[in-house]
Amino acid sequence: MKKMLLSALLMLSGSLFTASAQEPALFPNQTFGFGANQLLTFTYTQNFDCIDQPKNDLDYNGIKSASDPNELQTPICVAGVNPNINPPGQLGNPIITTEPLFVLVPMFSVDNDQNPNDAIACSSTIVTGTACGSALGNTLLSLFGFIPEGFKQKPLVYTQCPDPGGAAGTCTMHASRLDLGPALAALGLIPPPTSNVFLPTPNHDHVLIPQDINLSAIWWQVIPVLVFDQSDWPSKDGSSGLTSSAAVEAAVKAGQAAQVPSNFFLFFSSKTSSAMHHH
Repeated sequence: MKKMLLSALLMLSGSLFTASAQEPALFPNQTFGFGANQLLTFTYTQNFDCIDQPKNDLDYNGIKSASDPNELQTPICVAGVNPNINPPGQLGNPIITTEPLFVLVPMFSVDNDQNPNDAIACSSTIVTGTACGSALGNTLLSLFGFIPEGFKQKPLVYTQCPDPGGAAGTCTMHASRLDLGPALAALGLIPPPTSNVFLPTPNHDHVLIPQDINLSAIWWQVIPVLVFDQSDWPSKDGSSGLTSSAAVEAAVKAGQAAQVPSNFFLFFSSKTSSAMHHH
């Protein structure tokens, strides 16, 4: 009996060692990313920023933000708009002045999900005014005809955010909701918005350009990339899918993904975690 117990403990410790060797451990302020077909670790050292400039009206109330203090009290992070300044105060198009963080969102459904209750649930982590639960599910069904994995409470594909064990719609040092109205309008799915279309931050992965895979902490502009083809989705070990910026660009060019800018910026460092199988 003692020998059997000892054998079981050795097997367990061996499996734990193997798992830890295969995948680096994360601290609470870290996530994984991909770049140049390698696994990366991002370390976030301060909160996010969503640029709201004086002449903006991001809450659609007809008042420019310079004269609308209420607009500035809750961050309005928008996919589909591009400010002309970045958080350090550098003027110019952030797509040129700021390093890009491609945020991949799985906008396909593995199982053609038709159940609105499978969408990200309403919970204490969901900001008031954000679509969630069956209301979110019904909106997604009307737009796409299914519930995309990016907005499922329990997606059927692996994603780097939310954090392991974290709540759907969240990720360390990220905003917990996005206004997707301008992005949906750019895709022709809705008319130009006249009010915010707040959805939870979707389940997602991250990709950097090759020259950025090892950098100290800086500001990055979030570039949302909606991935429509399941075959393009990165596997957990990075052995397949979009794990380089070149692959992302090719998917966008082929119409298998759509890319938009945003006023959303994150602050983190990036470090190579391990080499992966190149594909």
